[in-house]
Parts: sequence; structure tokens; C-alpha cells
Amino acid sequence: MKVNGRLLKALFFSIVFLITSGFTVVGHRGDPSKYPEETIQSDDSAFNSGADYVELDLHLSSDGELVISHDDDLYRVTHTHAIVSQNNWQTLSQLTYDNGEHVLSLTQLFEHYRKQPQAKFILETKIDHSIDPSYELENKIAATIKKYHMENRVMIHSFSVASLFRLRKLLPDAYLILIVGSLKRINFSNLPQVNAVNISSDLILNHPFLIHWLHRLNKQVFVWAEMDESPSLWHWLINKNIDGVVTNFPSTGFKYKLAKEGTKKYEINRQGIYFGKNKTTTMMNPYVRIKQKKFIYPGQSLNIMYGVRAHNQLYYQIANQTFVSAEFVNLDLKPQEVMPYQDKQLLAKPQTPVTIYRYPENQAKTKKILPANQLFKIKNFNGSPNSMWLKTTLGWVKARDILFYGFFDDASWQQYHNLPRMNRYTNIALTAYQPLQSPPVKTIIETLVALNKRNGSKS
Repeated sequence: MKVNGRLLKALFFSIVFLITSGFTVVGHRGDPSKYPEETIQSDDSAFNSGADYVELDLHLSSDGELVISHDDDLYRVTHTHAIVSQNNWQTLSQLTYDNGEHVLSLTQLFEHYRKQPQAKFILETKIDHSIDPSYELENKIAATIKKYHMENRVMIHSFSVASLFRLRKLLPDAYLILIVGSLKRINFSNLPQVNAVNISSDLILNHPFLIHWLHRLNKQVFVWAEMDESPSLWHWLINKNIDGVVTNFPSTGFKYKLAKEGTKKYEINRQGIYFGKNKTTTMMNPYVRIKQKKFIYPGQSLNIMYGVRAHNQLYYQIANQTFVSAEFVNLDLKPQEVMPYQDKQLLAKPQTPVTIYRYPENQAKTKKILPANQLFKIKNFNGSPNSMWLKTTLGWVKARDILFYGFFDDASWQQYHNLPRMNRYTNIALTAYQPLQSPPVKTIIETLVALNKRNGSKS
């Protein structure tokens, strides 16, 4: 029996990809916990955080432009009601995200990353062919990929089997992934057309045999979930024999990828700023932590060469045999972005337990809770504008979990409104805090006198 040459080639590359790629980290819509999803800033952050791929969604505008957006209505991300399929590209391209970037087309994305071969993408076709029987979306995706020679830098996934079947004809060697949330979608009609399956984590939890079964068929297994940074969820995922995770937290995914591979040190090569209030000594290495007679100073710019995990803590290498704790080194925050919050206090939101962390990362969670009805001075900052961490005397807390306190004068509000929209937290205490006070304790005589007065007023 003769085997179709193209099918054999696709099968060969599928097996090679399966063996060599290992644990693939995919930034879901970029790095959405830090920056507005599906923007260049968000994509760059995902790649800088260790993502192998960035996942993006595609719709067609009314005049046939490939628009990068998860939703057909752009209100959630641009605060303007605009249906992609009902507006032309000229109109859509004027809309902006909270970071000031404009809505992107696939052409603009490929143009931007054309000379950055390490930037790779998973494209999702957002289409229901029972409603739209045309293949204009797939035809234009294939044409754009060919125009920019992105064949080796792009994978395509979709819930639409029809969409993937069409793309297999247009791009015979493309790496195609079927997204599934139900066992009914995994069958021998669909599987021969795809290289991998992107499965809901719930489905794998209930049917763990799926991973082994799909691997026997030479199909990769990606996992998607409503991902958070829960250590238990990540430990469960990486202990399965999966090939990749599509996550909203690519930096966490990358950390677990390193843990699975047994790697402690990884390349960063980015500029950072030391946010510490006092000068601090550096160390020759983070394992023995012998301090040197070298210092870094508040506001100093640092060239972060590598990240190293030791003693359950992250350290940055800033020069040959020179390391510093990452606790007060910021890669994504600038001093002007935290200025309005610097001299403020914070308190726990009413009826909300606020977890305290040893360091500004989710894996450093403690069992301690920020005391309610108590003000704490903000001592330092870390994270990113959309996902900021605040240092208190008790430890680190997440900015979204608390109320900022102290915006009671015009100067504070002016500084706040000068921030870019994405840097403005709305969880602000608008009125002065009145601490709870116990009622005064009265003596027996004072109580009797009060009762006599009350009884006398009633008579």
C-alpha cells in the first residue's frame, strides 16, 4: 500500500516535534495578567517570561482584514462597543487598549516580529462554519503566513474541525491542533487531520488514559484550563506526561518547565531597576550566599543576565560572580508608575481575607492573613502595572486584594490621573478610615444613674 508523501512527511515532523519539544509553554493571549491581552506589550512580556509560543485569536473585519481579538465585540478590551465583523479595518484600527496600543491585524503582528525568529505563535480561528460557510478567514490566514514566510513559526488551533480541514489543504505541512472539551470531539474522522489535541484539564482529570492513547497515535497533548498560579494545579499538570500548557501565567509555566527539566538557571538579558529603599550588598552566588563588598543603590539600573532559583527564592545574576535577591528588583515597573502610591497606606478589603506572601510571587504563599481594620504603610513594590505586589511590615500582598488609603488631597488625585489607564487601580478607600472602638465600660453606679434618667424621661 502506498502512503501519501505529504501525510508521511507530516507524520515524521509530528514525531520529531513530539520527541524534541518537551514541555512547551504557551502564553494565552500573551501575558494577560500583566498587560492588556493580545497587544505587542503583552506578547513581548510572554516571550521575555519564557513562553515558547504566544496564542492569539483571529476574526475578519467587514472588509476582510484579519483582526487579532478574542471577542467579536471589542468593548471588554477597548471600552468601545465595536463588532469586528460589522466594522471595517480603518475604524477598528483606531481603537486603543488600556496601554495605548491600537487593535492589531495579523499583518501588523507578522511585520513587527519579522526579524525576531524566536517569536512563535499559535493562531486560533474564531469561526462557526454552520453560520459562515465561506472559508475567507482560512484562505487569508494561509496567504498571510506564506507572504511572511512564517510556516515554521506558526501553529494553528481551533474548535472548528471544518476550519482545520480547510487549512490542511491550504498548508499541507502546517502544525494543526484541535481544541476539545468533550470526548465526542476526539474521533478517527478528526484525528488524522491534526498533529495535536488541546484538551481541557477537566477532561484529562476525568479520563487520564487520554494522554497515553493520544501519544500512541503520535499526537501531542496540550492542556488548557482557567489557569491560575495554584501550586497544586501546576504540580498535577507537569507530573502528567503532557507536551504543553496554554496559560495566562507564562512566567509560572516557564518556572515549572525548568523544574521538570531539572534546570536551575535560565537566561533573561533584560534591564531592571532596584526598588530597595537602602543600598544592599551583592553575593558571589545564591547557593552559599556569601556577601561581597559590592553594593547596589536605590534606583540603580541593572543588567539582569540570568535568573537562578535557590532556597525557594529567585536571584538575579547582574555581573560575573555577582548576584542579588530578586525581591526588590523590578523588570516591569518603573518608578513613575508607582509614584502616586508610594506615600500611601493600605488596609484589607471588608470581609476579604488577604493572604500574605514571603516574596512577590504566588509560590511564596503563607498561611498568614493581613489583619482586618488595620492600616499598613506601603513599603515597596514589585510585579507589573496590571499585577502589582505591595510590601508591608508583615510581608507581600497583592494590590488587587486591598484598598489603597490616603488619596484625600488634590495633589494625590492629580498624580493618580496622570498615570496611564492600565496603571490606575480603582480599589481606593474614598473616605477616611474610622477604626472600630469598643464601647466604654461603665461602673454599676453609672449604669444605674443612666437607667434612672431614661426611666424619668419616659414618665
